[in-house]
Amino acid sequence: MKTIVLAFYLAIKEVLRNKGRFLLVSLVIALITLLVLFIAALGEGLANGNRQYVANLDADLIVFLEKSDFQITASRLDPNTIRSVRRVDGVADAGPIYTSSTEIVSLDEPLKVSMLAAEPGHPGMPPLIEGRNFRGGEAREAVIDRNVALRSGIQIGDEIIIRSTQGVDDEFFTLEVVGLVDGQSYFFQPTIFVPASTWEKIRPQSEADLASNTAYPNIIAVKLTDPAQIDIVRQRLLEGVSRIEVADIPTTINNIPGYSAQQGTVQTQGFFTLLIGVMVIGGFFQIQILQKVPQIGVLKAIGSSNGVVGWSAVIQIVVVTAFGVAVGGGLTFLFSLFLPAAIPFVFNGVRSIAAVILLLSIGPLGGLVSILYAVRIEPLKALRLG
Repeated sequence: MKTIVLAFYLAIKEVLRNKGRFLLVSLVIALITLLVLFIAALGEGLANGNRQYVANLDADLIVFLEKSDFQITASRLDPNTIRSVRRVDGVADAGPIYTSSTEIVSLDEPLKVSMLAAEPGHPGMPPLIEGRNFRGGEAREAVIDRNVALRSGIQIGDEIIIRSTQGVDDEFFTLEVVGLVDGQSYFFQPTIFVPASTWEKIRPQSEADLASNTAYPNIIAVKLTDPAQIDIVRQRLLEGVSRIEVADIPTTINNIPGYSAQQGTVQTQGFFTLLIGVMVIGGFFQIQILQKVPQIGVLKAIGSSNGVVGWSAVIQIVVVTAFGVAVGGGLTFLFSLFLPAAIPFVFNGVRSIAAVILLLSIGPLGGLVSILYAVRIEPLKALRLG
């Protein structure tokens, strides 16, 4: 205990005597922390923007057209498939999902959105946080994601005008906003939901598609009676329904175009930032130890143990690193308050805590060489008497 107390006293005393030097390295650590947390939050925001709707589905399995490689945009199912899926033993409910993109033009600045269709009360239609669900048929009504409302100021009861390319011409359709949902971004765009028949009528389509009034779902979200039987029900679906392939939610997310590559890139950036932090901190404390070799020699000559010297270096590194991480975390939070809503910046509790723990650990890790060097200093050699 005396060793720790003495080591703490020596470490803090040196930090206070050389405030400018240690403050400088703390600010460097703060900037590294800012960069790491920013990359983590940006990566989470980009991931949410791409996967959020799929990740929040009230479903256990997703049904695709066969040979679509589990890609939503490449799948286009027969409308009768939904009835076949619902009849499979173990399926509690299933809902078709139709996907496309469009643009709201009744704003000062046009807003690109994902336009999805789903059946209220079935998997695929998210729960409302305000308002009501749209009516069936070709009702010109829409339920919008809260992100649309935040970025545009649209409220329940307002009318929006969307532009849709029909063949070679642009046409405009008016929809009344009747409800609000939350957390439903899809393909990096906020989302609006409409009835399936309305979706088929107003979605962007080619000349060939104009001849058909049948809405073909891209995928079917399946909720199971017993989620523990997911593998059994998947096999039943493959055997009982023709021309389909089935995936769980994580597989569906990983096959969203660009998702895996995007997350791999963000994680690589975070890793190299941490690596740079280790090298910077290690270099600073190595130089610090080299500059005070004579002082360490004096400490050892008057009876200080390796434990005191080693623990003093460890405590010093931890204190400086913790201060830098705290400053960097505060700067990141303040920085996030002034970012526009269009920037996908999301703090994930688990990911942020993991990043902070890694940042706190890079100090002792980076200073490990200097700590080992400090405890191996010979007093006579340090004082040039050996």
